[in-house]
Amino acid sequence: MNPKCHLKRLHIQSPQASALANFYAQAFAMTCHEAKGTWFCQQEGREILISEGQAGKLHYALFEIQNSDDWADFVAQTSTLPKLSMKAYPELPNSALGFMDPDQNCMVFVFGSELGAHGSLAHFEIKSELLPSAESQHFALRTQQVENMKRFYTEDLGFTLSDVVQDETGQLKACFVRGNEMHHTLALFGAPVSCFDHQSFETPSWDELKDWADHMGKLRVEIVWGVGRHGPGNDVFFMVRDPDGNLAEISSEIEICPDSRPVGQWKHEERTLNLWGKAIMRS
Repeated sequence: MNPKCHLKRLHIQSPQASALANFYAQAFAMTCHEAKGTWFCQQEGREILISEGQAGKLHYALFEIQNSDDWADFVAQTSTLPKLSMKAYPELPNSALGFMDPDQNCMVFVFGSELGAHGSLAHFEIKSELLPSAESQHFALRTQQVENMKRFYTEDLGFTLSDVVQDETGQLKACFVRGNEMHHTLALFGAPVSCFDHQSFETPSWDELKDWADHMGKLRVEIVWGVGRHGPGNDVFFMVRDPDGNLAEISSEIEICPDSRPVGQWKHEERTLNLWGKAIMRS
């Protein structure tokens, strides 16, 4: 069962939360304000919350399910899983469902109308920007237990496995899972450490991606990877780094997957992550 969800928001931690908020305000054209120790950063279609804490730590990822039947199916799918108390997340509705993955990353799911009633960040003033849309689309985690993480997201939460990356012995090195028709909502990379890897904002086409690259250039924000094309997902992309070293991506033209799509198989090599050249390898 695919949960038919989309990524709504990431809440990340940082030992320099105000500096991180300022970076996303400038580089990703977001309006930011601070309330009770948390920075709320938003632009239409994309939201990031930042609070003080350990660098490279995801506080939670928030997924929205918009259809009532899909929500009922997801509630049934996860009925036997341990649930987290939402008291530590006052910005979320009481009906939100939270789960901890094997690496202790918190994944939260909300029914769309409940999130709207509780108050999304959308009521804050939006900064006027002559930039194309770029919506929160996926994120990635590094993990020391990629097989266990794959099982949790596909078997427990019901995400669909899109592609796997294996070495010459058949060992799983990375996988890509989707919660909707877009190729991946979450990527899992086997790595020596478990941590947050990157978040990605989807812009409509190559032309808009170029506009975003020009925007980064005007700000002197270095593009550290790309422009390139991923193998899994077939999307064009570039990545920058925020002040904590987290990667942040602008992506476009990601593969749209029918339900009947078979799981893709890829070799563990640079060309898999960038069909056009060099790649950032996690292991």
